Amino acid sequence: MSNTISGALFRKMIINGANALEENKQYVDSLNVFPVPDGDTGTNMSLTMRSAMKEINMCTNNNLDSLCEALGKGALKGARGNSGVILSQILKGFTSVISKEKTISTKKFAEALSKGAEIAYNAVTKPKEGTILTVIRVMSEESVKIAKKESDFEPFLKKTLEAGEMILAQTPEMLPVLKKAGVVDAGGRGLLVILTGFAKVITGEVQEVNFEIQEPVLEGEVSVDYNDLADIEFAYCTEFFIININKKTTEADIDKLREKLMEIGDSVICIGDLNLVKVHVHTNDPGVALSNALMLGEINGVKIENMLEQNRALKVQKEEQELRPMGMIAICAGEGIASVFKDLMVDVVIEGGQTMNPSAEDIAKAADSVPAQTVFVLPNNKNIILASELAKDLSHRNIEIIPSTSVPQGITAALNFNVEETVDENKSNMIAALETVKTGSVTYAVRSTHIDGLKLKEGDIIGLDEKRIIAKGDDVSEVAAKTVESLIDENVMHITLFYGYDVKEESAQKLQAELAQKYPDVEIDIHNGAQPLYYYLISLE
Repeated sequence: MSNTISGALFRKMIINGANALEENKQYVDSLNVFPVPDGDTGTNMSLTMRSAMKEINMCTNNNLDSLCEALGKGALKGARGNSGVILSQILKGFTSVISKEKTISTKKFAEALSKGAEIAYNAVTKPKEGTILTVIRVMSEESVKIAKKESDFEPFLKKTLEAGEMILAQTPEMLPVLKKAGVVDAGGRGLLVILTGFAKVITGEVQEVNFEIQEPVLEGEVSVDYNDLADIEFAYCTEFFIININKKTTEADIDKLREKLMEIGDSVICIGDLNLVKVHVHTNDPGVALSNALMLGEINGVKIENMLEQNRALKVQKEEQELRPMGMIAICAGEGIASVFKDLMVDVVIEGGQTMNPSAEDIAKAADSVPAQTVFVLPNNKNIILASELAKDLSHRNIEIIPSTSVPQGITAALNFNVEETVDENKSNMIAALETVKTGSVTYAVRSTHIDGLKLKEGDIIGLDEKRIIAKGDDVSEVAAKTVESLIDENVMHITLFYGYDVKEESAQKLQAELAQKYPDVEIDIHNGAQPLYYYLISLE
């Protein structure tokens, strides 16, 4: 019987929940209903949890307030795609409640779920029912009722999860596209996977796993964050190990050392056991830190860095570098498309798009690397817009989001950027430009299904506009031509075809010639976009 959850137990629950999602992310990905190769809900949610785990693993105590701060911070920094962003907001609301507690009761857990649902709904401009939002809302409502009768966490979580499964099973009735595909909502399933991992800790079915976090690599040079150069209060970054611990030393002595270090500095890490202790502290007197440590055992691996000198050097760099008024970053996949954006004065291109959504932290870091006061972000994918919005809270730059949902839209927006105009004028012109371009794409179906009035089998070539499938067939060029035919009207004067790495240049040139003959009054251009997954990205203006 477990009536309360301690900080130590909560840490295990987070670890097991993240592990459960990591093990099942491919299954969650497979629930993405649109039959194109961009099923990434499970991947995005798992990467969000992995980022949270990185912060949890660096938390040196099991106090709920510290763990909650780490969990919320990590999830926010790593939020990827709409599913990851919504998950980060659920965790933000959840932790805002339990961080004030010493232990968690079922009633407080239910209250935290409710707050998570509230924050998540508020984060989405137009909440859609039949999604992860519905699942967390109904679960939280039911958990409040259950907590009134159940103080033991085992039956409480069991019944709460049952309520989640019941509402998840109903999501196909709320979203017709789910019903057509014969699947439940992917985000809702991912959330239940995490919470099931929580529950297994209570029942003793726990397997702790620490993920090896791989930091994302951004295209373009990332410069020093000059906005974080406050005056240095403690001059010396001091690190060392305590080895060959004295026989009389106790765990309490390690705790006392940590308290002494906090009295003489900040950024204190003092972790380990009676075999090995790792110490890190920023202090003005490294000798005091070392002498206190010597009372516990021998000192090894001492490293002392003068942060005053480092700070002075960075401030010189800052003075040498003046920020210009405006800059741009864009998100896309494919070397050719990245080159186009760079030719249009985009400062940094982040590799990303379908199946590899950058996190809010990736976007914030890219923005901070641009030597400009205001940075325009071109997401070029509807699943990246929310993460771009979250990046505003993480960046030292003023970020303005141009809500481009496709690469052609992003390119058109970049074409309308003018360094001689103001931020507001550029934002207005770039957003207005999004409406002047039609977008199509050609890819392949990853599952057999019936959607948008078409019966598809796995491997079919399909053409899409921004909302639906508008063509299908067995030949890439033929489907591309049908897609153009469905999108073109008398106002279109220019068509650009970006061909992917699976398309040969000769094939693209042949398609260009065929379209030029069919539409003699329209200028037809082709570019090697080298993008994955999509044979063609099509822009009509």
